Amino acid sequence: MTILPVIPTSPDQPDAVKTRRRPTMPPRHLADLDLAARKEAVTTLGEPAFRAKQISTHYFGRLVRDAEAMTDLPAATRARLAGDLLPTLLTPVTELACDDGATRKTLWRLHDGALVESVLMGYPDRVTACVSSQAGCGMACPFCATGQQGLTRNLSIAEIVDQVVYLAGVAASGAVTGSPPRLSRVVFMGMGEPLANYPRVIEAVRRLIAPAPEGLGLSQRHITVSTVGLVPAMRRLIAEELSVTLALSLHAPDDDLRDELVPVNQRWKVAEVLDAAFDYAAQTGRRISIEYALIRDVNDQPWRADLLGRLLRGKLAHVNLIPLNPTPGSKWDASPKPVEREFVRRLREAGVATTVRDTRGREIDGACGQLAASEVTEAGAGGAATIAEVAQ
Repeated sequence: MTILPVIPTSPDQPDAVKTRRRPTMPPRHLADLDLAARKEAVTTLGEPAFRAKQISTHYFGRLVRDAEAMTDLPAATRARLAGDLLPTLLTPVTELACDDGATRKTLWRLHDGALVESVLMGYPDRVTACVSSQAGCGMACPFCATGQQGLTRNLSIAEIVDQVVYLAGVAASGAVTGSPPRLSRVVFMGMGEPLANYPRVIEAVRRLIAPAPEGLGLSQRHITVSTVGLVPAMRRLIAEELSVTLALSLHAPDDDLRDELVPVNQRWKVAEVLDAAFDYAAQTGRRISIEYALIRDVNDQPWRADLLGRLLRGKLAHVNLIPLNPTPGSKWDASPKPVEREFVRRLREAGVATTVRDTRGREIDGACGQLAASEVTEAGAGGAATIAEVAQ
């Protein structure tokens, strides 16, 4: 494991753990606005409208997040823009790397002291960013480190996008060992339930897919949005006419167990959640990713594999089995490899495409929320899934 330099927080910023304040949304940022709104903002500052395209090109095209580095702008202009459109949203607390530099995780402190995490994962043919959409999570899944923290607040559009722009810049620097120098995929699988922050997540997606200089110009098909099964929001997503991949965190094929593992199932049952997912697949032509964290002696029985196979047979769906990354002190543990292999065999025998995720980041508190929880613990305040990407 490599520990990267830690950028200390400002000494005049109160410790968010010791001084508990009401969470507040951050100041307005360039990434909160579409290009037309950026033009209006710069003209309000007394600058010509073309400055909007200039700063957008720097931010989205050149991955420059610091106004002072935009040296083709007059110094006075940089100062005005920095204060109004480029405030600091994310301050690194800890940055860790493992897998010979191919996996890099960052713990961020937000302007109000809230903590979030994001991860960069490099592969020979692609680089994937895993980003957070909320600080904490309100879904209360008992095997997930983030779920046990509770929800602090939703992230703004720009707080989400700024994670991606930062990670894209890391990739562009060549720091991700053995991978292309361009970010190609984004998964909304970090901290939080993305569809519980629906408007901001959808606008963040639109920034990511808009061509430069309005956005990053990523392919919709290379963006994955996960959910535990908020059915009204899933159906709302169908109407957006986007082609992002929908990942459903199922974790159990039967209501009795899913009520315990994914408490929102007490509101929307397995059949209703799967119906919404299948309708999304029918509308978009995109295969649904069914996320299933294998937990020893809890949801890994052969009969549950058979039931899951029956539910998904003939559907446009793919199962991602996730070797559980246990959180410290948790009663939950990963299924043994022979059990995992039998689960895979039964699903494939049922005709369901199935893969086991390439796990990443065990040495750096890989499960979502583990690093934030460690920071809180160390400060004296008294994941379900291992870092991985959805198979495309």
